[in-house]
Amino acid sequence: MLGEYRIVGRRAAEIAASVERGVGSGDLEPGQLLPPMRELALDLGVNPNTVAAAYRTLRERGVIETAGRRGSRIRPRPASTARGSIRVDAPPGVRNLGEGNPDTALLPPLHDAFAAAARRNAESPVLYGQSPLDPAFARLAREAMDADGVPHGPLAATSGSLDAIERVLAAHLKPGDAVAVEDPGWGSVLDLVPALGLRALPVALDDDGPLPGEVERALAAGARAIVVTDRAQNPTGAVVGRERASHLRDVLARFPSTLLIEDDHGHAIVDQPLHPLAGVSDHWAFVRSTAKAYGPDLRVAVLTGDAVTVDRVLGRQSLGPGWVSRLLQRAVAELWASGAVDPLAVARAYADRRDALVEALARRGVPAHGRSGMNVWVPVPDETGAVARLLHAGWAVAPGARFRISAPPAVRLTVSALTEADIEPLAAAVAAAVGPMPVRSHG
Repeated sequence: MLGEYRIVGRRAAEIAASVERGVGSGDLEPGQLLPPMRELALDLGVNPNTVAAAYRTLRERGVIETAGRRGSRIRPRPASTARGSIRVDAPPGVRNLGEGNPDTALLPPLHDAFAAAARRNAESPVLYGQSPLDPAFARLAREAMDADGVPHGPLAATSGSLDAIERVLAAHLKPGDAVAVEDPGWGSVLDLVPALGLRALPVALDDDGPLPGEVERALAAGARAIVVTDRAQNPTGAVVGRERASHLRDVLARFPSTLLIEDDHGHAIVDQPLHPLAGVSDHWAFVRSTAKAYGPDLRVAVLTGDAVTVDRVLGRQSLGPGWVSRLLQRAVAELWASGAVDPLAVARAYADRRDALVEALARRGVPAHGRSGMNVWVPVPDETGAVARLLHAGWAVAPGARFRISAPPAVRLTVSALTEADIEPLAAAVAAAVGPMPVRSHG
């Protein structure tokens, strides 16, 4: 059952630590079955309750999972399946369309904003015991959310969208709980869920976002939370429109205890209106990051939600980093106030490249998806083969395996670095790599 590895210990903490050592060393692999509690207790000469307590600790830490009479197994480890490691390195001479970075020419210069923030800091230094939110940052963030119809709630600043999502999930869920996630979806979220000891339930989507029937199926199957991308969905570019939002709110209203997390990372790089889902469930969170529009190194996002959720996030944050640097918040507020980014111009720049590529592919019989944002999602019959052939043709793309659980194979192309002259050669290379395919949903 365990091969050569021997679990040792007399106390529950020692037994649990022994299992974790085996997992860390690789001697206990994901999916490996652990001995029944009574059998291990007999082998160690301890009370079965001691082993039961050790297994309970391991479940709570997300190390093992228990499936009734089928026993307890080692959980898949994010360190061994991290989607970020599923990448294609671009050798010299190969164009890299796989990293998902914004066009640096569309990012604003930061020196004036940081100089202004530094001057404000000199006039009014931030000290321990002060509010974790800069007043100007909070006011501008709230005004923008009000304009988009996001329900009112207290605010928090986090170190990017993923930090916010992690803190909200941890505030409400415990290891073993299920989370409904978009499939295909953001690879970091698909890694984060098991890293927290949670189970991912995939939800298929189309160009209008998560399919209501799929969401209802996941929630009925026991998902305690759902993560939805409102616009510029990564990797497909899906946008939750008015009609789809109405249907999704109807589904959520039938499961009011569901924790809803909305990720609007596409704010300021898309021109499609926001149709928030928040307001029909007891607990909800809505997060906006500055990364795509203002620069990935600005690790600042604004979070709002119901009072209980935000209070829990702030309480836990105060015991860790304390707060997100007010200097960073002030710099972001300066960028917002000065209109450093023209959202319509940025959205149009990305749309022109996406639309041109999607249309060029369509003329070659290759369906693709990309309603918003900076990515185009191309279904393929053979993902590994398509990636290899494109690399040989001079284009590095992201394998779809980074973004999917059970969705069909595909590749993701980021359009940020493309010029008008690139469109036709790239489309020809993609068509040659994947061949014409029948139109199908990417769910």
